[in-house]
Amino acid sequence: MPVMDGRELRIVGFLCNWCSYGGADTAGVARFDQPTDLRVVRLPCTGRMDPLFVVKALLSGADGVLVSGCHPRDCHYSEGNFYARRRLEVLKQFLPVTGIDPERFEYTWVSASEGQKWQEVVTKFTERIHLLGPSPAIADAAEKLKAANLG
Repeated sequence: MPVMDGRELRIVGFLCNWCSYGGADTAGVARFDQPTDLRVVRLPCTGRMDPLFVVKALLSGADGVLVSGCHPRDCHYSEGNFYARRRLEVLKQFLPVTGIDPERFEYTWVSASEGQKWQEVVTKFTERIHLLGPSPAIADAAEKLKAANLG
């Protein structure tokens, strides 16, 4: 699928190596139409996903961040996605405090065999980010990154 509206936005995807990355690969092998805005960061497990990765990406100018991992009870490392879900839910509640629109962040579960579901998730999220438009400059982003020891 070509870039929507003729402009490419910066969307970062943190994907579990065992499930969601495999699902994205399955979607690619099956040649499902997908937006080209997403840039993938491959993680060993979403349990290793530090919520500050999301904050740093958004404060550094990403227009949206998508985190995707194995379904609950289907984690390669037993319970990593349970830890991730807890951390990411707290992050979603925290984002407005930092001045970031929580609609610019989403987490989901996609297994390696769900190429069609991956295509739907990434398309829906990309459409939402395109409706929101480019991320507005966040005042004092450099100071916020420095305060969080991220910059």
